[in-house]
Amino acid sequence: MSYRSKTIATWLALIAGSLGAHRFYLHGKADLWAWLHPWPTLLGLAGVLRMRNLGQDDQLAWLLIPVFGLMISQAMLAAIVIGLTPDEQWQARFNPGQPARPSGWATVIAVVAALLLGGAVLMGTIAFGGQKFFEWQAERDRSADQNSDKLTQ
Repeated sequence: MSYRSKTIATWLALIAGSLGAHRFYLHGKADLWAWLHPWPTLLGLAGVLRMRNLGQDDQLAWLLIPVFGLMISQAMLAAIVIGLTPDEQWQARFNPGQPARPSGWATVIAVVAALLLGGAVLMGTIAFGGQKFFEWQAERDRSADQNSDKLTQ
């Protein structure tokens, strides 16, 4: 088994974790979870493209864009967890029997970047999803009021 670097795994999770790159690196091509990462990410990206092309009134985009934000957020969480794993525990799990290689500042920088990006994306996702949900409810209530007004006339 080849050496698995904690620094590389952290950076892969930061850069392409929503596509499962860190899982492919750590567990290989046979990892089912790695193969499941791209699908919700691509669906969310399709929502971004739909909103860009069709505007903010596209309700399918409202549902898909938060999926994209959540996939990016989970990738940032994975980068943080990987980066903060103690070196001894990392060695025991991914590099048993091999000499220890301590992680350095590159791992710390990746963790800080993941924390900043993940927090911003998660807050934006919650704000976007909440706003669209309440707009949808308000529109539904307006439609119900208009229908009841027509029935009373």
